[in-house]
Amino acid sequence: MFCISCMFDKTSISVKSPASVLPTVPYQDMDWDQFDMNPKVIAAVKKALQLYQDKDHCTSQHQKLSLGCSVLDSLLRGGIPVVGITELAGESSAGKTQISLQLCLSVQYPYEYGGLESGAVYICTEDVFPNKRLQQLIDQQHTFRADVPLDVIQKIKFGNNVFIEHAADLDAFYNCIAKRITVLLLRGMVRLVVIDSMAALFRCEFGAKDSVMKARYLQTFGAKLHSLSSRFRTPILCINQVTDAVDETDVAQSNFGLLDKKVSPALGLTWSNQLLMRLMASRITQSEQSLGGALQQTGSVLRTLSIVFAPHLPPSFCCYAVNLEGVKGVKMKTPL
Repeated sequence: MFCISCMFDKTSISVKSPASVLPTVPYQDMDWDQFDMNPKVIAAVKKALQLYQDKDHCTSQHQKLSLGCSVLDSLLRGGIPVVGITELAGESSAGKTQISLQLCLSVQYPYEYGGLESGAVYICTEDVFPNKRLQQLIDQQHTFRADVPLDVIQKIKFGNNVFIEHAADLDAFYNCIAKRITVLLLRGMVRLVVIDSMAALFRCEFGAKDSVMKARYLQTFGAKLHSLSSRFRTPILCINQVTDAVDETDVAQSNFGLLDKKVSPALGLTWSNQLLMRLMASRITQSEQSLGGALQQTGSVLRTLSIVFAPHLPPSFCCYAVNLEGVKGVKMKTPL
């Protein structure tokens, strides 16, 4: 893993059109490490070729980033959309960070295995990045991704392709997405941006009387993130906390009645309008697990991942468990 602030310099890179640099050997078959070139130049060339290739992926599974689990991918019809902002909201210990870390590894897989053949950048706004847990997941990839040949997994340097940034306030966050993240995207080093979390940036900055200013910041951030996602065909995943719902309308908007949880995502309607898709993660109570036979089926605490809204998906949900290998969807024998 790398801290972004330690790796940038003022080197400028000029990238020619894909046609002028496209080699006679297929891009996938080339061993780029054999060239005696600046790694930044190689990364830029890869990015140009990558964008050129994406023209062939417009109407296929490559529009989605797989979660690495067939059950979760089935719920999302292939995974997270490549273009747009996806929010993952939920209470503490619902598994939001676990899903985010799993996506940071999934994005590094080849296209044919649901990845985007690139790295991820993880922006922390409140907690320290969970290095130990990420290393755990990396060590278990050969077990978790049994659908991928072992030699393919061994070639991927997972830890070297996760970049970490810390942003403690609004100015630092905007500087991060406007400058440092843009450079990583330009160099073809990442194709996933994770923000953990959006709500933490606004928790102490604004009072009840500052709603207009808060809305302007949210719109500014949303517009910038949309621009990056569209320009580089990069999914943006934003973690969000939840607050107690004040009325039944808030409950309906937060989970469409799929779960008996009287909570709603933080940041309000202004932020909701910036999203392409909203997902809700939640822990299932002991009584609900007993009724569904979940404990007997999984041997661990069960959680749910719900689709609150998305232009291409109906409201629905599935169950999942978090174990040593990662986040795995659970097919319930008895409905909850």
